[in-house]
Order: sequence, then structure tokens, then C-alpha cells
Amino acid sequence: MSITQKTDALKQMLNNSQDITTRLFICKNNTKCGLVFIDSAVDKLLLSSSVIEPLQKFDFTNNKDNDITSIQQTIIAYTSVKTVKTIEDTLQDILNGFCAVLFEDCQTILMVECAKWITRLPSEPPTSAVIHGPREGFVEDITINMSLIRKRLKTKELKVEQLIIGKETQTQVRVCYLSNIADNNVVKKILTKLKQIKIDGIIDSSYLASFLGDNKGSLFKQVGTAEKPDVVVAKMLEGRIAVVVDGSPFVLTLPFLYIEDLQSSNDYYLSPAHATFMRIMRCFGLFGAIILPGIYVALLVYHYEIIPIKLLITITNSIQGIPLPPFIEVLFIIVMFECLYEASLRMPRYIGLALSIVGAIILGDTAVKAGLISSPGVLVVAVAGMLSYTVPDQSAQISVLRVIFTIIGGIFGLYGLILGGMVLIAYLASMTSYNSPYLAPLSPFIIPDQKDGILKRSLNQQKTRPQSIPNKNARRQG
Repeated sequence: MSITQKTDALKQMLNNSQDITTRLFICKNNTKCGLVFIDSAVDKLLLSSSVIEPLQKFDFTNNKDNDITSIQQTIIAYTSVKTVKTIEDTLQDILNGFCAVLFEDCQTILMVECAKWITRLPSEPPTSAVIHGPREGFVEDITINMSLIRKRLKTKELKVEQLIIGKETQTQVRVCYLSNIADNNVVKKILTKLKQIKIDGIIDSSYLASFLGDNKGSLFKQVGTAEKPDVVVAKMLEGRIAVVVDGSPFVLTLPFLYIEDLQSSNDYYLSPAHATFMRIMRCFGLFGAIILPGIYVALLVYHYEIIPIKLLITITNSIQGIPLPPFIEVLFIIVMFECLYEASLRMPRYIGLALSIVGAIILGDTAVKAGLISSPGVLVVAVAGMLSYTVPDQSAQISVLRVIFTIIGGIFGLYGLILGGMVLIAYLASMTSYNSPYLAPLSPFIIPDQKDGILKRSLNQQKTRPQSIPNKNARRQG
């Protein structure tokens, strides 16, 4: 088969895509060579300097196989090179940014790595503001992300399992863990679930999260996410497993405990007293964000007699003339705020900021003055919305729970809210994440893990790893 036929056949196998580039040239001794690569996926300068120029200068002999070995070992020394025997074996490598080098009258094909994908440099994550501690964040390139992890874990115990998931996207997925700490059963279970995924494409790590959760269909988050390498490494040192996905700046961590979202990476760079205070505030914020509108409705509809008389008079004066009952009014305000949030989120940044100001101040104030809604209702819903962002990773679940508890409060009153809260806690306590109780270390109450639960002790007092997470080596210090 001539070199032209080879390159044409390879391009045809790649569906004759217009960005598939072929180049033919003649080297010394009239040896014909051909290159096949994706124009937008390779580094042109590297291709020219490390492939084309050396090939044009190379003095081929009659033994092409020896020549290819010589080229592979000596001339093309600027990047990684491998050999394949058939044209079919080159397809996936070309799609990954390799350049196929074909020779006339020779079956061996050289695959030279010349990939150059557009990516951004590590920077502070936009959704994980840093006050103290490292400011590096993951990016969309898996090689850079693995480098950030390796930079912090210079140990032979760091083990990486590589998978390819997605029939069309062929997305690289790497499962990282410390072999001397992580529990083997947890690692096997995660790898088994990943290998069983049959899907046409993986665009982001969140695609995998839905497959890795132990409790199918649950409203609650079941897989941890992190944008900072220091957070991922700290969790791996506790026995968790990290799942890094190419094209995503979010790394998944398993097992996941609910208390992780009440903690922040900044806590570990502050004094224990300050960190403890902030965690307690997040707990109050979480509780208030979910149940505050429901309590307000329940008190006005069923239990107004327990409201202090002066406060009751103030509220009564504010809601006089409002055409909607408190229950419907609060639901209307919640829906209005959620719609405003969605609109501002999807508008261009500066327009979204202006829309938030217009919606929150002008529209809200106008609606109150027009007598459509009451100022206490707006205040309660606004405070609940603000509190939800004390735990930003749970804001999606909080929004749904806020509506549910508002409906419960409007129909069943405080007794319904208490019963609903008990059912919610019982449901969360029944969940597990890879043999770890979802509400650990609070339920079950694990005394050693309280050193880094709601309360935060200094690092020198945390001599053991969390018992909530299965691990091989419980000793952390000493």
C-alpha cells in the first residue's frame, strides 16, 4: 500500500473530518513519509522541530524496521513516542493529540505525542474563597490536576488507577488513594461502579457523582466535591478516595459525610476557637435557612398566642390589608426570590448584578408599598435565603427543603414541623456512604472524631484518623 493510500485510508476511518490534516514529504534516499494529525489538537512548533525536521534529515537504509527503531530511540527525543502495527490502532491516539508517522513499504507506524489543548492556569477557585492557606485550585486539565496532587503527596503509597469512560468522549478518569491508608473494600467498590458505567459521554465530574452514590434518588448530596488540591489531599490522608475527571475542575471524594459541608478549608488555618465558632454559626445558618419561613407561617396561622404581644402587634399592623393569607404569601415570596436568583445567575455578570439590585430593592419595596406582600414576610424569606449561603455546598438541597417545611408549617403548624424534622433526621441517620454513617460522627456519636466535628481541636490533639471513615492505619501522629 502506497503512503498516499495509507493516509487516505486513515483519514477515511476518521470520517473525513475537515480538521484532520495529512502531510506527505520525501526524506533522504527517496523514502516517502506521511503525517496524520488533528490540526487543532497538536503543537505545530513541536511537530515541526521534533518530527518533520529530523525525519527530513534522516538517512534511511533499506531496512525500514531498523530505521524506525533508530528514529524512535535517538532522533525523535523531544516527546514520547510509541509504535503500533495497524492503522486501526492509531485512531484513538490521534484523537488524543498524537501525530501518526507512516512510512512507505513499512507496516510499523510511529505515534508521536504532540498534544496541545487549550487550558487555564491554576488560580484561586471562584466558589472557594481563600482567607488563609493555599490559593491554588484545580483546572480542566487532568494532567495539571494530577501534578497539583503529586506536588503535595510525594510518597510511593499514592496509587493511581486510570479508566476511560464514555463511548464518544473517551474521558480520562483517575482514581487516587493512599494504599497504606485507604480501605481496600471501598476502593474496589468505587472501581467496580466506575467500570460498570455505560454512557456515551462524561462532560464533567458531576456526571459520575450520580453513579457513585449509595442511595439512589436521594435529595441529598452523596459525593464530596473539592476545587482545591490541599482539601483533596487532606481528605485522602483521612482514608478517602479521590476521583479526578479530565475536563472538570471539581474532584470527587468518597466516602462523603454530611458534616463535611459544615466544615471549610479555612477552618484548618485558623485558631481552633475561631473555627469552632464558625462551624456553630453554620449549623444555626443551616437550621434557619430550612425552617425559618415554616416557623413564621406556623406561628401566624396556628400559634400566634405564643408570639410576644408587642411583636404580634407590629406584625399584625404590617399584614393588615394584604390580600394573600400568610401561607400563600410566604410561598409567593420564596418563588419570587428563587426566580430572581436564577435570572441574575444566568445574565451577564454586570447585568445580573443590576438585576439583583433592581429585583431585591425596587421590586420588593414597591410590592410592599402596593400592599401585595408584607415587610415581615419579605424579611423572613430574605434572611432564610441569606442563611442558606453559610453552607453554599448545600444551597440546592436547602432551597427544596425550605419550600417543603414552609408547606408543612402552613398545613400542620409547629407540631408538623417538629415531626417533619424528626423524620428528616431519621432518614439522614439511616443513610450510609461506602460503609460510613452519613451523619457520623454525630449519629452514631463517635467520641474520638469529635475533635474535628462541630468542635475543632488543635492539630496536635488529633493523633488518630477519623473512625467514621474506613481506613487501614488509624494512627496519624506518633
